[in-house]
Amino acid sequence: MKPKQIIVNDRMQKGYRYSRVVSPGRQFAPDFQPELSPKQMLALGVFGGKYMSDCRKEFPATWFTHAKLSPKGRNPALNYFGVDASKPLSYWRKKGWIHPDDPRGWFQWYCRYWMGRRHEDDARQIKRWKQMERHIAQVKRNCEPGDCHCRPRQRQALLHWAYDSRKF
Repeated sequence: MKPKQIIVNDRMQKGYRYSRVVSPGRQFAPDFQPELSPKQMLALGVFGGKYMSDCRKEFPATWFTHAKLSPKGRNPALNYFGVDASKPLSYWRKKGWIHPDDPRGWFQWYCRYWMGRRHEDDARQIKRWKQMERHIAQVKRNCEPGDCHCRPRQRQALLHWAYDSRKF
């Protein structure tokens, strides 16, 4: 694929530039196999619908056809499991988990990775994604298979990290 330059101008970034160097949804790191695409996550309902409400121009319009968005503010009722499973961005900043190139956090990094950006922060973000596997083990250990009412906050958090928690 010929690299494509992207220029971002939204509420959190003005004039940020990056290159997409691989085709969308392809050539992921071998140890990074998310179960859901950003488009699927947005359609299921993640982050109370707030996450992508002002940066749609950066990503394919098809991602937003069925997306559950709430431009006026976070609405946990839009989440697939109908619960709030998010910490505020200020919490993530305080913990030092936000890279300056992705001021919205992990999901922004993932959307850009999905679209073909490769970045210095990839290994760290993939490591964080893999750490969510402990939550899968907890859901499986404490819930009957298919019981989506069991541990809904944990299941919603897993959806936020591209794990399809409806399946276990």
